[in-house]
Amino acid sequence: MLPTTTFQNIEKSLKQLPDYLQIEVLHYIEFLKSNYVKQIDSKTQSLDQASIEALEDKKVKKRDGFGIWQGQITMSEDFDVSMEELEEYM
Repeated sequence: MLPTTTFQNIEKSLKQLPDYLQIEVLHYIEFLKSNYVKQIDSKTQSLDQASIEALEDKKVKKRDGFGIWQGQITMSEDFDVSMEELEEYM
């Protein structure tokens, strides 16, 4: 079971959302339940410590923005030298 403060924070945040976003949160909860049903203890409906750690390990660190391809793409030294085949067009 979640600590009381965590549940209260979720409830407080949920109440601040408009109705249509509350429905989206409900859909997301259903999605999580359907995808992680194997990790939920069917008797207590709560996650054991090993499952929590496994879920935390699965978190993907999203890396986007400037510099994510740094060092992975190279350009040849003669990139801007005109090709012989195109001399007549220049």
